[in-house]
Amino acid sequence: MSGNKAENLEKAVLFIFLNKTCFNGLYRVNSKGMFNVPFNNAKNPLLCDKDNLLACSELLKNVEMQSGDYKECKSFIDKGTFVYIDPPYRPITQTSAFTSYSENGFSDKEQIELGEFITEISNKGAFVLASNSDPKNTDEHDNFFDSLYSHFEIKRVSASRMINSNAKKRGAINELLISNIVSVF
Repeated sequence: MSGNKAENLEKAVLFIFLNKTCFNGLYRVNSKGMFNVPFNNAKNPLLCDKDNLLACSELLKNVEMQSGDYKECKSFIDKGTFVYIDPPYRPITQTSAFTSYSENGFSDKEQIELGEFITEISNKGAFVLASNSDPKNTDEHDNFFDSLYSHFEIKRVSASRMINSNAKKRGAINELLISNIVSVF
């Protein structure tokens, strides 16, 4: 975002429009970084929920948000900072290519780098909560995240999948919550 309020407002309005009119509110880009989610064909999408927008605005008044590569935020994370990390999820099947939802991909190498970053900011005293897919949904012997985050609390939670072209294939699947905050679970 730039410092131009009118330009930032227009970007926010366009983002909300895309969110309300694209398939299942999904945001995804192709390998060129271009938005590529199809139209959702909704008859009467709620484009502006004024009460919700005002409530969100009130809640976010004193919140500082940053956008960019997660590694860039390390310098201002300190003791007492709460950090929620929702990376591109590791695919649990050959056909679930969640990593393609980002321009540059997010392989196991990047997952490991993120794990090292999470450990580093945790050691600084930050409160960390991260989410990811649970590979044990399809392979009970896949301990990738259990090993990577062995020094953190890992909770498997049921989450409803809402993104699938076949509505009958949408439903509950386990996901991971990884945290250094024991009381979260």
